[in-house]
Amino acid sequence: MAPTDETLQATVDASPPGPTPPGGGAASVRARMPRWLPRAMVLALALIACFQLGSWAFHQLTGLLINVLIAFFLALAVEPAVSWMAGRGMRRGLATGIVFLGVTIAGAGFVVLLSSMLAGQIVSMVEDFPEYLDSVINWINQTFHTDLSRVAVQDSLLHSDWLQKYVQNSASGVLDVSGQVLGGLFRLLTILLFSFYFAADGPRLRRALCSVLPPAKQAEVLRAWEIAVDKTGGYLYSRGLMALISGIAHYILLEALGVPYAPVLAVWVGLVSQFIPTIGTYLAGALPMLIAFTVDPWYALWVLIFVVVYQQFENYVLQPKLTAKTVDIHPAVAFGSVIAGTALLGAVGALIAIPAVATLQAFLGAYVKRYAVTDDPRVHGHRTRSGSSPLARIRAALRNPDDPRREAAPGQEPEGDADDTRDGSEQGS
Repeated sequence: MAPTDETLQATVDASPPGPTPPGGGAASVRARMPRWLPRAMVLALALIACFQLGSWAFHQLTGLLINVLIAFFLALAVEPAVSWMAGRGMRRGLATGIVFLGVTIAGAGFVVLLSSMLAGQIVSMVEDFPEYLDSVINWINQTFHTDLSRVAVQDSLLHSDWLQKYVQNSASGVLDVSGQVLGGLFRLLTILLFSFYFAADGPRLRRALCSVLPPAKQAEVLRAWEIAVDKTGGYLYSRGLMALISGIAHYILLEALGVPYAPVLAVWVGLVSQFIPTIGTYLAGALPMLIAFTVDPWYALWVLIFVVVYQQFENYVLQPKLTAKTVDIHPAVAFGSVIAGTALLGAVGALIAIPAVATLQAFLGAYVKRYAVTDDPRVHGHRTRSGSSPLARIRAALRNPDDPRREAAPGQEPEGDADDTRDGSEQGS
């Protein structure tokens, strides 16, 4: 169908002025697309892919990063001892090896002693279990007028379904426990290896870090490093000394009472009470109390009294003198940092939380400008009262209006007192 003159005229009117670009409408659409848009889309997709890859790698390497963090703090803790031995002419690698050997021997000895104590207690509990069961059955028979026997109870327990399922689950869980033990040993070796290299090559590591920074930043990094070494080492050494004193004191008590495994219990109390702030003493004292209760219930009471008294002595006498120059952190801040570290990194965070917070506090204290505090009563915890108190107003309302001792308005003197003062001044003149 041929176009009419009106159609041709409408097409001409609708077309824009100027020459018509070759290729029609599609070419005009391509001409309007910005040239940077395809590259921006490719760059955005590349950034998203890099972010996803980095997030995946971070989650995969979280365990290794935590081990490296633990190793770094452990290297900071042994740095004063290694530096002291290296300053006496010993090679730094040999000094680091001696320090780590001593730490390993002490830790292994504590684990062996604690394991022997637990094994001995389990064996004694298994041997005495029939007697405990007889006493419980006799109490039940006398109280509830039943006729139970130990043989019947043992047979019912041995042939019960829940016991068989428990044994099956325990047998299958042995492999899981073995895997966890092997994983823990591998993790411990990884931490010791990294911490050994951090401590032995500490100067080289600092030089490598400072070589990529300008001179002004190098001084700040070295200052932060020294603060971290002082606070971490001071925290561990002061806590170790207090753990030694606490262990000796509790050992004397437990040995005097005749409680078995007194050396192991003393070491347990010393370590747990010092490296778990605020509540560590009471958590550590629970195990000696339980062992003492098996000997004599009164011994458990004596242990509890001694734990409470020694905690007060440590808080008010021992700890201020030992930690005044090393780690001076408020107990509430220490407890909160341990909770935060536990929530972030578990038991590892609980151990490194206090030295990390102490380092941060010391580093910020060196740069935060402080001013003199005004001499205001409110600073010392005293409230300022404007006017008279409500109790004084009630007393003034109940008095006789002619009483000269009636309280006057704020800022005015009672009339009787003013007259007495004026008379006294006239007499004096």
